[in-house]
This record gives sequence, structure tokens and C-alpha cells, in this order.
Amino acid sequence: MEKRTLGNTGMEVSALSFGASSLGAEFRKIDLNEAVKSVHVALDHGMNLIDSSPYYGRGLSESLLGIALDGIPRDNYYLCTKLGRYAPTHFDFSAKRVRESVDISLERMKTDYLDIILCHDIEFVDMKQIWEETIPELQKIKREGKVKNIGISGYPMHIFQQGAAHAELDVILSYNHYTLQNTMLSGIVEEMKANGIGVMNAAPFSARLLTNAPLPVWHKATPEVRETCKKAADHCTAAGVDIAKLALQFSVANPEMTTCITGSANPDRVAQWCQWMDEPMDEQLVKEVREILAPIHNWFYVECLPENSDPV
Repeated sequence: MEKRTLGNTGMEVSALSFGASSLGAEFRKIDLNEAVKSVHVALDHGMNLIDSSPYYGRGLSESLLGIALDGIPRDNYYLCTKLGRYAPTHFDFSAKRVRESVDISLERMKTDYLDIILCHDIEFVDMKQIWEETIPELQKIKREGKVKNIGISGYPMHIFQQGAAHAELDVILSYNHYTLQNTMLSGIVEEMKANGIGVMNAAPFSARLLTNAPLPVWHKATPEVRETCKKAADHCTAAGVDIAKLALQFSVANPEMTTCITGSANPDRVAQWCQWMDEPMDEQLVKEVREILAPIHNWFYVECLPENSDPV
């Protein structure tokens, strides 16, 4: 699999990376053996970055990774996890909890260092604390060798621009913002590069919006967004292509995003994604689909502290 350099980290990461939120049974009930096998299939196909969080399954994702990665040489993969969000409404970015969270993640995943640690969904808290307390504590932990690179993750673009201006960051992780429907992330890439910050993109399917699967009950897409995406999916089906395949290929194709993170506890699904990456992308079909999606291009929802949202 193609490898790309992640900012100034020195990390050569796979164009497609494994997202372990699914291992936390965040979206459906999972078979534990299949979940572990999914990790092995991802590594066997060349995906060398694994992204998790203590939030995913309230520790289940990290614990399963500790089992799945047991016995696999540590230099065969990069580990990225997060801190600060531990339940839907439970956030704690205090220095004390930062240090505890890193140590617990190391223990769960049975490793003595993390390649990347991210402050998780910082748009839900006063970001002043992130810049003045959380990141400085992480810098201390970085000097101790427990983490190698520090970053932030979340939904609004505004938070990354704030981070570039107020903190010494190595990476950012954005989701739902570089897809067939929404390409807002591309608008801040140059700003991130100018600050030496590596860019990671997640969720090419936009929480099933760009698939043929039914949307989860919590999806915030408006009726217009749902209807328009259904038209795009039907157009792909008529052309003999799964819109999910086109969505994955589109998100991976742009090297400025460095890596595209997506995951599943279904090993066959993971293998299918890797197969899709080896197939040529239908450029004409991409053009047609994006024309269908044009009325909702860059649509996004607002769910955060008002001062941390992007302008609507």
C-alpha cells in the first residue's frame, strides 16, 4: 500500500488507515473474534496506522487492540489514540486526567509509547484550557517518551485553525470534511502545512451517508441531504458501482490528506476496502456524482460550544 509522510512527524503512514471505533461496538453489536481478525486483516493489507480512543466502547476498543496486537512487532504499526472525551457528555482535559489517560491507554494496548495522542472533540469545551493546560502537559509527557506526536481532533474546521495559532501541534485529525459531499478540509491544508502540521482525514463514508446502508438513528443529515445523497447512490448503482467504493477512492486519492481513516469490525469489509484501493477510480462518475451532490456541497451540522463552531 502507498505510504505518505505525515507532516514533520517522520512517520510514513499508509494511505488508508484502520479506525478502531468499530471495535468499541459504537455502531452495532460485534463478534469479538471477528473484531480482532479485522485488525489482522488491516495490517496484512498494509494499513500501518491504527486510530482509537478511550471513548470508543468506554475502553473496549483499546482493550481489544491490546489483544489483537499482542505478539506483533511494535515497529510494524503506528498507534494513535485520544484523551479528554470519555463518554457522550463526559469531558476532562485537566493535566491530572491527561497523564492518567495516557498511562491507562498504554496499559490497555500493552505498549510503552504512543505514536500519536489527540485531544478528542475539543469543540465541546473551552479551548483555552486545551492550549494552556492540556497541550503543555502533553509536551511534558512527550519529553518523557510516552508519546511521540501531539494533536487535536474534532468536527469544526475552526478548531484546527485555532490550534495552529495557539499551540505547538504535530498533527490534526478531521472527519466528514473530505468526502464526495464535503471538501472543507482541503481549504485549511496549506495553513496546516505552513505550521508543520500533518493532516489526517477520517470517515470517507460520512457515517453511511455515502453508502447504500440505512443511516444510523443519530445521523444529523437533513431531509434534503438524505434525499440528495440517495440520488447520488442510485446513480452509482445504475452505473454498476457501489457509491461507497467511489467515496473511499475519492477520499484516499488526495495525497494532501496524507491518510484516510475508516474502520470496521467485519474483516471481509476491511479486505474489500483494500481491494477497492487497487482498482481505478471512475473519474467521469466522480464528476457526475459531485454534480448531483452540488446543492449540498459542504453541508455540515453544528454541535459544539457556539464559540467553537464554523460560520454557517
